[in-house]
Amino acid sequence: MFEFAWPWIFALLPLPWLMRVLLPVADSGEPALKVSFLNDLEGLARRRARANLPAWRQQAPFILLWLLLLIAAARPQWLGDPLPIAASGRDLLVAVDVSGSMDFPDMQWQDEDVSRLSLVQHLLGDFLESRDGDRVGLILFGSQAYLQAPLTFDRHTVRVWLDEARIGIAGKNTAIGDAIGLAIKRLRMRPAQSRVLILVTDGANNGGEIDPLTAARLAAKEGVKIYPIGIGADPEQSGTLGFLGVNPSLDLDEPALMAIAQVTGGQYFRAHDGKELQTIKDTLDTLEPVTQQPTQARPAQALYHWPLALALLLSMLLVVRERWPDNPLQRFFTKDLFLQTQLPDWRQRLKRLRLRRRR
Repeated sequence: MFEFAWPWIFALLPLPWLMRVLLPVADSGEPALKVSFLNDLEGLARRRARANLPAWRQQAPFILLWLLLLIAAARPQWLGDPLPIAASGRDLLVAVDVSGSMDFPDMQWQDEDVSRLSLVQHLLGDFLESRDGDRVGLILFGSQAYLQAPLTFDRHTVRVWLDEARIGIAGKNTAIGDAIGLAIKRLRMRPAQSRVLILVTDGANNGGEIDPLTAARLAAKEGVKIYPIGIGADPEQSGTLGFLGVNPSLDLDEPALMAIAQVTGGQYFRAHDGKELQTIKDTLDTLEPVTQQPTQARPAQALYHWPLALALLLSMLLVVRERWPDNPLQRFFTKDLFLQTQLPDWRQRLKRLRLRRRR
């Protein structure tokens, strides 16, 4: 089925005529050429002389050009038959802490020391990209919480945005309650049995406007399950000290994270290293998918390039006519070819007329 995506564009059709009426007439500044023997020339040509072409012949190319541009701007497209899209799975949001402590390099991955955020990006990125059939989204939080990626089936793009997250992009503090509140806002309109939030943090709530437990109770009312993941090596096992000689793992508020999981019906996980985080990822993969109502989509084939190409071709022809007047196209627009074949050369007629006047 053919249709225009933006048919309201055609409301601009009378715009050139309105501009011609409203704007003052341009003055070329050149005097008009007066011919004293114009009547004689009209008699020789057997037609009345016209200073310009007929109005419709003057304006026809520009009317056609304007119409082609409007057709292209209205986005013509051909719609195919509706196709069902299976949508079985969960609506899963991942909230990742990007505060300053997530840059602490106390995690092990492939026998190398890596920062906490780097490990989360690697393992949770694989987890998100493997959630076939799920809508996934991403929240980054620090002093404030931001929706980096809304719920979407484009899991690869969400993975890319997680990999591009940087420390301190949302502030230096940790607003766990705000992150939960933002997740509730995005999940509350989705089916009640498919609302899941995975909360990854390495500290305690020390910022934001909402208390984490209060936000967790609101999440429970909306049917949102929260799976908190506390990340960071044990303080006694890690020999690396942070700023001012303090290990950031001491800031992890495990009782609060356990309470959040308990209130919402989720489960709390503790990741001391890369192996444990891998195990947590595998555990989260065992969540039973919930079948949602399938959606339909109609494939659309854009056709705007055809009128746009014709408009470009017509513009080039008009430029050629203006820049190089002595060409077949210009003669077609400015002369009556039929009368030319019937009448002798006007120069010979004018010469004979002048000879008769001298006699």
